[in-house]
Amino acid sequence: MAAPTADAPLMLSVSGARGIAGVTMTAETAARFGAAVATEFRASVPAGARPRVVVGRDGRASGEWLAPAAIAGLRGCGCDVSDIGICATPTVAVMIGALGAHGGLMCTASHNPIEWNGLKALDRDGLAPPPEAAARIIARFRSGELAWEPGHSRGGAVSAVDGADRTHVDRVLSQVDVPSVAQARIAVTLDSVNGGGAAAGRMLLEALGCDLVHLNGERTGTFAHTPEPTERNLQGLAAAVRERAAGMGAHAPRLVGFAQDPDADRLAIVDERGRYIGEECTLALCARRILARSGPVALAANLSTSRMIDDIAARVPGARVTRAAVGEANVVAAMRATGATLGGEGNGGVIWPPVCLVRDSLSAMALVLELMAAEGKPLSALVSELPAYAMVKRTLDLSAVGGIAAVPGLLRKVADAHASAAGASVSTIDGVRIDVPDGWVHFRASNTEPIMRIIAEGRTPDGALRLARGCAASAGLMLPE
Repeated sequence: MAAPTADAPLMLSVSGARGIAGVTMTAETAARFGAAVATEFRASVPAGARPRVVVGRDGRASGEWLAPAAIAGLRGCGCDVSDIGICATPTVAVMIGALGAHGGLMCTASHNPIEWNGLKALDRDGLAPPPEAAARIIARFRSGELAWEPGHSRGGAVSAVDGADRTHVDRVLSQVDVPSVAQARIAVTLDSVNGGGAAAGRMLLEALGCDLVHLNGERTGTFAHTPEPTERNLQGLAAAVRERAAGMGAHAPRLVGFAQDPDADRLAIVDERGRYIGEECTLALCARRILARSGPVALAANLSTSRMIDDIAARVPGARVTRAAVGEANVVAAMRATGATLGGEGNGGVIWPPVCLVRDSLSAMALVLELMAAEGKPLSALVSELPAYAMVKRTLDLSAVGGIAAVPGLLRKVADAHASAAGASVSTIDGVRIDVPDGWVHFRASNTEPIMRIIAEGRTPDGALRLARGCAASAGLMLPE
């Protein structure tokens, strides 16, 4: 395996493995990681049994050789493989249950640029392994203590499985008021960035009776724009929505724009005026619909997610929100501990347990459309009813702050600087988060990129920026512009 470098790191975390394809994410890396995952699964089944593992990929060109390498590692350590091809990450989760598999492996780098790729494991419940299991997989990968089959063994079998997208879509439709959404005749412009969720996204929206215009809807893995679904990267979708609205006249309020990331576990939204409303609003809108459907239920979100969800829950007496460390597995652990009906992250990731226990753009689209149909309001009006906050997000290269070894010291400086501040509450379960009456700031190392993140939220942009600058200054750092 190529040695990691500062320019091309291999990231190993609770979120799996990510690296630069052909540099640190090589075929050898993929085979070893697949073997480490297989060894973890083998430990959970009776001696001699072959775990079944569902494998999918997001369409990146490098997935054509990385996914087979990972499958070779799985088979070489005694797992049978059900290959569902190009798909969304949540589709793998759904198919684990549908096929009665022991787990899954998705070949994706999610929102990372095209030169990246990675591998993400899912357990038998279709969710990211808990931190202790992820740590075992990483330790096996590094040590080479893997359950390889003997030389005379054929290893595990592999079979292609069709119909995964249909199974996923049907699971979502079973949880949605399809007639009311179809009756609303909502017009949707969907940007699938030519990623793994394109086919399932189109299938879902057509089944819901939406008037669909599909941008970048081929699963080629050749991204039409930078894949992370941020405002800067979705200018084309915003312009397409504005152009479509101009031709719809009085019917324009029924219009909405959706954007998936390459593995379709995140959803960003553009309103009927072509205004990017921010990924943070995705979970907030879905939470509003769930509370209207289900009453005062438990919700969960990570520490980097907007306070909007807390304020929305506060409007429903008895509803509550539990905060968790960043990472899907951590949010799901909090959901299971509290019996949460909905959870997610402020990056546009919504976790709806009746569908699956990973972030799912299809679930998010369905809940937002159901909200629009039930309320009879354009998306801009629904967003205007959400609590008003401003968020600032900045990143620092690890190499610029002293590398990974410097992180604990930086976090201690921030925590110590705010420990005795009047009205401040400090959490250290994931980096450092400081809550004050008018906002919060979260400072942590990323699980998926070699960076530190500073995320702050306030009542105004200036207020959020002051919180972010104060956090950086307490660590002896300068906040990037």
